[in-house]
Amino acid sequence: MKKKKLPKIGLLYLDYVLRFFDRSNFRGWPDKIETVTYHWQGDEERFIKEVKKKKIDVLIGNIPATAYETFRKIARELPNVRFIPSLDAQFANKSKENVTRFCWKYNIPVPKTYIFYDKEEGIEFLKNTNYPKIIKRSYGPSNYGGYYVHKVDSYEEAKELLESKKYCPIYVQDFVPMSADIRVMLIGHKPVCAFWRRPPKGHWLTNTSQGGSIDYQDVPEGVLELAVKVSKAANAEYWACDIAVGKEDGKYRILECATAFAAFPYIRDWIGQYLMWKLSEGRFPKPNIPIYNWEELGKIDPSLLRTMRYITFGRYTPSFDGEYFINRQKVDESGVVHPIWELDERFPMLGTEDRDYEEWPSEKWDFTKKCQNFWSSKQEVQAKEEGGEEHTFIEPQDAEPLTLQEEEIVEFVQNVLGKKRAKKILDQIDAYNIAYALDNDPDSLLQVKGIKEKRLKKLLDAWQELKKERFETSI
Repeated sequence: MKKKKLPKIGLLYLDYVLRFFDRSNFRGWPDKIETVTYHWQGDEERFIKEVKKKKIDVLIGNIPATAYETFRKIARELPNVRFIPSLDAQFANKSKENVTRFCWKYNIPVPKTYIFYDKEEGIEFLKNTNYPKIIKRSYGPSNYGGYYVHKVDSYEEAKELLESKKYCPIYVQDFVPMSADIRVMLIGHKPVCAFWRRPPKGHWLTNTSQGGSIDYQDVPEGVLELAVKVSKAANAEYWACDIAVGKEDGKYRILECATAFAAFPYIRDWIGQYLMWKLSEGRFPKPNIPIYNWEELGKIDPSLLRTMRYITFGRYTPSFDGEYFINRQKVDESGVVHPIWELDERFPMLGTEDRDYEEWPSEKWDFTKKCQNFWSSKQEVQAKEEGGEEHTFIEPQDAEPLTLQEEEIVEFVQNVLGKKRAKKILDQIDAYNIAYALDNDPDSLLQVKGIKEKRLKKLLDAWQELKKERFETSI
């Protein structure tokens, strides 16, 4: 019987955005894997033609927040091309507001949240609410390790912050004291990595760039179950959640969730293997990733772990690996003891649903136009209208992609940290991945030997200054 033809894979790249996947993550795929790069503003038509010319069936890759709405339109022009993750699965990538709306729809616990696109309503709320509150920047490319998350203790602090930062919408959450938060990464709705992030004594932010610490031991089953629920609601092939553990009430709440997250290469290999299984309808094996594997892998030095590839595990049978699976046990929140092999069966790796409809169409769920002139005076609004400017969303200055060549990034690191230290760091991680991490997950750089909290803060501050300079010289 003739085997069904495999779909043609294309890897989706964007200029100035670091790549989550490359061909090596799909080791063993027998056919040529294409690449297609989007060159930002005005490149939609050329991009669509290239995808059609290369006869791509599946485009794999994350889309940054600043290109999300553009790719909503592109996807409609390519109805026969499957995007992985789907644009619906990537809805939460675009903004914190989208994360909140997604969680509201599926009855997923989050800190109580208030979103205002009317400035006066937002200010009036802040005048009369109880404090402390958390104010976050909703839209933009990243959270920068907590640097756009602010705790305010009074109306005066909130007003001063917003007038300085000019965030739109006004996105406010009740402050929930946390003992820690837990990041869970999932593939096919199965947890494959999870770790605690604990704040330093006397602080509330858990980001390691803010002094928090990481450990991999004894992640509660309830956290894993919530992460699975969220992943299934998103219908995401791969997914990550940050889940807060309440200090006073012990409740679990979603802080962040997205398909875009920092992951060691071996996790991206697992995702590639899973996608090969899914796209081949089972011709390639589904990866076997035992539950709580991260407790053992987490014992490996991070500088070594980040270089490891193609990690595999044997499946449990009574004839081998028996001691590990039979003797290892976990106690759940109710005090019940479970053997590891039993838990592994409770968290299976599943296929995702193939849909032919949009769950989050932009006509209903894109509110960014409401940010036009949100903080502008009447005179500024009139000047803009007379100038005939057309914007769907006025991006923060640092949301634009930064055009830098590899040698420029190397020079940047050398200037900030010195040539000797820069060389040691660049021996461990390439320049483009440093740029990607600074824009998308600064905490991941703390896994690099030679980068501690103070040096990361120095890099982040210098990076923002560099982007600001580039922006100012481009207008």
